[in-house]
Amino acid sequence: MVHQPATLEQAKQLGLLEEEFHKICDILGRHPNFTEISIYSVMWSEHCSYKNSIVWLKTLPKSGSKMLAEAGEENAGLVDIGDGLACCFKIESHNHPSAIEPYQGAATGVGGINRDIFSMGARPIAQLNSLRFGNINTPRTQWLVKGVVKGIGDYGNAFGIPTVGGEVYFDDCYEQNNLVNAMSVGIVGVGQSISAGAGPAGNPVYIFGSATGKDGIHGAAFASKDMSEDSISDLPSVQVGDPFWEKLILEASMEIIATGAVVGMQDMGAAGITCSTSEMSAKTDVGMDVWLDKVPMRQPDMKGWELLLSESQERMLVIIEKGREKEVETILEKWDLTFAHIGMVTDTKHVRYFMGDVLEADIPAESLVLGGGAPIYRRTWTEPEYFKEIAQFNMNAIEDLSLSEAKAVAIQLCNEPNIASKRWIYEQYDSMVGTINESTNLPSDAAVVKIVGSEKSLALTVDCNSRYVFADPNKGTQIAVAEAARNIRCSGGVPTAITNCLNFGNPYNEEVYYQFKNAIEGMGEACRKFDTPVTGGNVSFYNQSTNGQAVYPTPTIGMVGIIDQPEYRMSIPFTGAGDAIVLLGSTRNDLGSSQYIAKIKGVSHSPCPTFDLEEEYALHMLLETLSKEQAVASAHDISEGGLFVACLESAMAGGRGFDICTEKGLRLDAGLFGESQSRVVVSVSQGSLDRLMKLAAVAGVTATHVGTVLADKVICVNGDHWGAMDSFTKPYQEVIASYMN
Repeated sequence: MVHQPATLEQAKQLGLLEEEFHKICDILGRHPNFTEISIYSVMWSEHCSYKNSIVWLKTLPKSGSKMLAEAGEENAGLVDIGDGLACCFKIESHNHPSAIEPYQGAATGVGGINRDIFSMGARPIAQLNSLRFGNINTPRTQWLVKGVVKGIGDYGNAFGIPTVGGEVYFDDCYEQNNLVNAMSVGIVGVGQSISAGAGPAGNPVYIFGSATGKDGIHGAAFASKDMSEDSISDLPSVQVGDPFWEKLILEASMEIIATGAVVGMQDMGAAGITCSTSEMSAKTDVGMDVWLDKVPMRQPDMKGWELLLSESQERMLVIIEKGREKEVETILEKWDLTFAHIGMVTDTKHVRYFMGDVLEADIPAESLVLGGGAPIYRRTWTEPEYFKEIAQFNMNAIEDLSLSEAKAVAIQLCNEPNIASKRWIYEQYDSMVGTINESTNLPSDAAVVKIVGSEKSLALTVDCNSRYVFADPNKGTQIAVAEAARNIRCSGGVPTAITNCLNFGNPYNEEVYYQFKNAIEGMGEACRKFDTPVTGGNVSFYNQSTNGQAVYPTPTIGMVGIIDQPEYRMSIPFTGAGDAIVLLGSTRNDLGSSQYIAKIKGVSHSPCPTFDLEEEYALHMLLETLSKEQAVASAHDISEGGLFVACLESAMAGGRGFDICTEKGLRLDAGLFGESQSRVVVSVSQGSLDRLMKLAAVAGVTATHVGTVLADKVICVNGDHWGAMDSFTKPYQEVIASYMN
């Protein structure tokens, strides 16, 4: 065995702590060599081991009546959706790569999350994304937006999986560290999914897909450190994607899985061959011998550690039932894929990596993985200092608006990128290819995708208002879960389960760790209330600028719901002239953390909106009743921009105008632009209004008749004629494009 002992200094340079280096020596009973210390550095990185987060992640609810695979069991979540089918879904980050090379960083994020889905035997049917950027006025942000959007669009469009939903936010805190979170959703028959295990000793180990190059080496470690001015030097840590290869790999994977010869399969994402071989070994309590010189290489004379740590894209590791090698090889040849028999499952419980006749590394598989020997830390936390500034916020010090001022503010808000249409972005994505997307022509708060061969549809959404989480990590994260569930309810669905992408700053910063801990606690409370267990996801720490300023805590929620019958669908558009507009839920004199208070009034620190889980739950139960009884003509969640923006969006979608009045006793700005939670605006025919009010009363939900849908495209507020809708819709539709073009 090659054994030139690695030094403590080398370990530190690779991101390991001194205590971790000594632990590795204890595990091995000797000093590791350079290859071995490199393996531990990526497998014990935050990105792979979750060493600073797992203690809190374990507190999240993981079980439920529809769960087929609990968090951490497989590459992605798996829930029973009825009719003998299961939904496989997951969200992950590709933040750091996208910050230095936005096109490839975003593209490979899309490729990686899709491989997580089809490595389990599920065919991807839909993608979503959650994106965060800095100030849209800056050249850097515009460059990042263009690169990220093109990367997502080019990869997804070429791969043939539609992008059906997402969210985009702009804020100064993301200027140097943008966030790119990608979600994929697939369908597989119940009992037909593939595990990421290795099976008994003697099974052959194959790699197939692209050849292995030097791109992405130490990518997992790169994702586990702060961004800096020198991060551009980490460009080799950014992988390069090829969606056409991925399409071939998908079809070949589906075909070899159908043979029944596959024992286990896993894509090669973070930490490459190292991660796949060690995790698959540890999962089934076996070992592997891997012959690195047999790995197909894109570049000559690659070293063993380079082959082990490369994160070259479009590669799969598959364990085949012994004796059925030729059957699988024939299929891989049919799809013209590069493949090689690179190893064998053993009973040693060690992963051993050879280069020719030389043993490069010999490590107990269990010692490398989350839940095994990987370190677990419970960091200390401190309440953030900025909470003091939030506590000093006094709404009464802000003068209320007159009606004429409110009109001007409404136009200003339509020009705000966080509120305005993201059409310039989503028009670059194919939203229809290969999928029956029911929300393209009939928009709803969640994307609605028809399940082929079933009466059912999936309702899909991603949500997080990071400004709320910044103001109150616990309540803000509860709201993120609640809004995701509310969007699914407003679309006629029943929330089923979530995946999460947890984007935070440096966990060694005690204020950041406070944000993380409290966000997880809030998520757990909300998920238990809505019966939406957590199927898994991703933790992304170290998201901050070169001066150490962390991004807003951004625990993005990806949620899946089920619409049982087509007639249960609800949608956004106001369609019937003369229909009553009804506000469900209570509006408060609350301006906290609203786009109005932040962007119009320039207040950076204000409280999270008032939120109550019981109040939210009652609204959800009412929405379920309205859906099943087809009691309303439209339904739309009230979020950023408040009541006015919600009505405007419903009006635009239906080609109608609206006449609304704010409730008495409220400030005008709070009534129109405040972001009080647990509210939905619905429209209903005048003949059905009484029935709606009675249903709301029974459910214990406040219902207020606030206006009327107009035949003409005009807007009236509190009896004041605000003119044609065009003066509001034009900036709403065009502002993003004006910056990008």
